Amino acid sequence: MSETGLLGPRAVRRIAAELELRPTKQRGQNFVIDPNTVRRIVSLSGVTADDVVLEIGPGLGSLTLGLLDVARAVTVVEIEERLAQRLGQTVAERLGQDAADRLAVVTADAMRVMELPGEDPTAVVANLPYNVSVPVLLHLLARFPGWSKGLVMVQLEVADRLVAPPGNKTYGVPSAKMAWYASATRVGTVPPKVFWPVPNVESGLVRIERRDPPVTDVPREKVFAVIDAAFGQRRKMLRAALAPLIGSAADTARVIEAAGVDPQARGEVLDITQFAAIASAWVGSTP
Repeated sequence: MSETGLLGPRAVRRIAAELELRPTKQRGQNFVIDPNTVRRIVSLSGVTADDVVLEIGPGLGSLTLGLLDVARAVTVVEIEERLAQRLGQTVAERLGQDAADRLAVVTADAMRVMELPGEDPTAVVANLPYNVSVPVLLHLLARFPGWSKGLVMVQLEVADRLVAPPGNKTYGVPSAKMAWYASATRVGTVPPKVFWPVPNVESGLVRIERRDPPVTDVPREKVFAVIDAAFGQRRKMLRAALAPLIGSAADTARVIEAAGVDPQARGEVLDITQFAAIASAWVGSTP
């Protein structure tokens, strides 16, 4: 009798053996082997039967199966061809052909995906590889503006950075750039034991709710350039940290003051609206 439903430890290892797959740290391959964890992730994501979900790095399909149980359709982006090719078969075997028909598989690097098949995603739910989680997430937010909610599982340290408010010791570039697009909240942790192979770190679950960016007359790229410069040298005051970007120390101080910000402040205390105000003042001061 064939196995059905979500993947457990035996099924994960069986499919991996069939594919002669040896998980690599380079691609952050740690597969979820606990069905209850999958159910928890799907529940916390807020995905409903109306949603088209985008999943990055589905691997052997543990989370994909859980999402297809709930969502109207799921599009996955998988960089490794043999995993991408096996996924439809896994879904058909365990959930039936109807579920397989609601799955679209894109074999590509998530950082380079510029378009997706079918309907635009309304939600993103993913177990993101630890080494590329932030750039992948920022790319998805920038490139596919139609999705309004999501939940990502990332290394706990990364989760804390994504959700940190200004003034927090972990507040930095990921926190500020995430705030441009959305609000982010840590809604749980995941222990290493639910993965195969077992990682040496805990994971955090981050819920994302998209919102409008700050009202500004400059493009996002200018605001992000200010953020990058402000955190490039964390211990420096803004007037020194932003000088390589804006100009002389005096000019930089004038721009920061024009934005209503103290030039002696540090980037760690500024919120996204203040970074946008500095970018606007900077662009406005350029001849």
